[in-house]
Amino acid sequence: MYVTTAKRLTYEGARKIIAVAVEQARAAKIAISCCVVDAGGQVVALDRMDGAPFHTIHSCSTKAVCSSSTRRKTSAKGAVGQQLDVAHALGLTLAAGAERWTAMEGGVPVLFDGECVGGVGVSGGDWETDQRIAQLAVEAIGAKGG
Repeated sequence: MYVTTAKRLTYEGARKIIAVAVEQARAAKIAISCCVVDAGGQVVALDRMDGAPFHTIHSCSTKAVCSSSTRRKTSAKGAVGQQLDVAHALGLTLAAGAERWTAMEGGVPVLFDGECVGGVGVSGGDWETDQRIAQLAVEAIGAKGG
């Protein structure tokens, strides 16, 4: 077989994910940036709340791309799930590209029926809060988050 049918994350799905993330951030009284990418790591939607530091744009984008690529939540684990020390985490970041891989929590893949259709990255809170918001936002469209 040379062609397959694949699911795609829609713009409306990406906007819903961001809306839920912003709602959760407001409830937590924090300002975030949120990025949603497709399965190939291309940006579908990106928002930065008033008051979110400008660096959160880059952080959330990297988290989204990394989670889409690895099909896992972002964390200090390597490509096959092994725990990484600081030197290995930095080495992997340099090898993959600083815009493609991160050890920071807050990235969640968007999975439908086991198929990865994208990734979500949230940045602006502590790592646990970023991860929680990203997970809830993915679940809001009926997807699993890795």
